[in-house]
Amino acid sequence: MYKSIVFDLGGVMIDFDPRGYLVDRLCNAETEEEVYDLTFGSEEWKLLDAGLISRFDGNHRMLEKARAAGRAFEVQGVLDDWLHILRPRHRMEELVRRLKSHGYCVYYLSNIPQDVLDLLRDRGVLNGFDGGVASCEVHINKPDPKIYKALLDKYSLKAEECVFIDDRLENVQAAFALGFAGIQMKDSVGTLVRSLATCKVLKDAGLSPIFSISLWNSRRMSSG
Repeated sequence: MYKSIVFDLGGVMIDFDPRGYLVDRLCNAETEEEVYDLTFGSEEWKLLDAGLISRFDGNHRMLEKARAAGRAFEVQGVLDDWLHILRPRHRMEELVRRLKSHGYCVYYLSNIPQDVLDLLRDRGVLNGFDGGVASCEVHINKPDPKIYKALLDKYSLKAEECVFIDDRLENVQAAFALGFAGIQMKDSVGTLVRSLATCKVLKDAGLSPIFSISLWNSRRMSSG
């Protein structure tokens, strides 16, 4: 029986689509890929997520590499502007409230820089959760198993009693390997509520479809 639902933040609880943002901003596939690699896909971004460098140092390093690649103008524009793509998904917040009203504990587990975590706290995005673990606070990024274990240990949870929801398959696979049930959220077909019902979470609760997902290992989930 599942007792706890664990959510990623970016791409699940909030809109975060850096590649789509760069397509709209740059309108050139080659430039988009270069700028992505220099920003969101960079080693510096991973260090920011892990809380191992400050935003000031991270941006400085990214800009240094961008200058060397001839992309300083594009990268500076992205670093100045990108935060506006973070928008709370209000129907997800509604789902969190509904889960709690049905007796489930709800947590977050996210790769996220400290300044973005602070921003989400200030906006009240995390208010509905019973707790959570952020990569910047434990200095570990998903899909490292240690960050999942940090969540389990912090709240005395059992993996086999948790459903984990993330937009990245490798993160869902890592959770599954530790005993979690897993749902990979996508932007295409399906509904989260229907998939939660597959593992008997909110079954027959009268919830309408929320957004598109795909189920990771439906046999594992239906056995819960």
